[in-house]
Amino acid sequence: MTAAPLKITYREAVKQAIREALARDPRVFLMGEDIGRYGGCYAVTKGLLQEFGEERIRDTPLSESAFVGAGIGAAMAGLRPIVEVMTVNFSLLALDQIVNNAATIPHMSGGQFAVPLVIRMATGAGRQLAAQHSHSLEGWYAHIPGLKILAPATLEDARGMLWSALQDPNPVLIFEHVNLYNMEGELPSDAGAVPIEGAALRRQGRDLSIVTYGASLHKALAAAKQLAGQGIEAEVIDLRCLRPLDDATITASIARTRRALIVDEGWRSGGISAEIGMRIAEQSFYDLDAPPMRLCGAEVPIPYPKHLEDAAIPQIETIISAATSLVRPS
Repeated sequence: MTAAPLKITYREAVKQAIREALARDPRVFLMGEDIGRYGGCYAVTKGLLQEFGEERIRDTPLSESAFVGAGIGAAMAGLRPIVEVMTVNFSLLALDQIVNNAATIPHMSGGQFAVPLVIRMATGAGRQLAAQHSHSLEGWYAHIPGLKILAPATLEDARGMLWSALQDPNPVLIFEHVNLYNMEGELPSDAGAVPIEGAALRRQGRDLSIVTYGASLHKALAAAKQLAGQGIEAEVIDLRCLRPLDDATITASIARTRRALIVDEGWRSGGISAEIGMRIAEQSFYDLDAPPMRLCGAEVPIPYPKHLEDAAIPQIETIISAATSLVRPS
């Protein structure tokens, strides 16, 4: 008899993944700011210190460069560290370690050293945390060879990506959108590791392809449901992994729908949406019935007031408007 699915939050799914990794591999340990006694800024690691002790759950000083660097050294020495950076904005304090060390050491050592490091961080806006805690910078990191960039949007991916990431010999960055932590749903009781390459087709359609990731996936799915009531059937692609991008899934979708709308909470100029749009132009030009369209975050630091924060990032209503204008131009 198959066990009933578990009702669970995204936050708890991530915690389960961390707990299982700690339990099954003694080389795994967790380190970051306030992850131990406090239980993590988003309560993801609450209770793990009491369960696994200070050797495995390590509170760090407030120095991202120092503890990310320590994680790189531990990974090179044979351990499997999970480094938590409180928010993506703070990861910029460790940019030298991530970009100049973690991403390059395997190459510069001629393959003599691997860096099997996992860095988790919160990303995105929607909780009125203001400009220094709310930006979507995962597209920046997707520019860097040597890194793998993950953006789990579902409970299955939140639960299953971590173990696969820990098996990767190269550094993996996991971006968890702050608006997803409270998302609740059902997770199969036998849920386990999932692949960390490849996009997922989350909804089939015929009139346009909406390409997105992270929390914007759920807005896109809600928009697609409303669009269906207007006779527009949108296909929705969850990128899941921003580096490497899954070109094949995107181009196959556009071959069916002949239109592409890219939804990205990050900024438009120089963003991941531009990379996706250009790949569509290069690989699917003759399949297109209209130019690819982008819907991105406003070119401003994320505002604090709720109404301005909402206006600064894609919403269900703006996705519907963009999709309608693409399918039924005036």
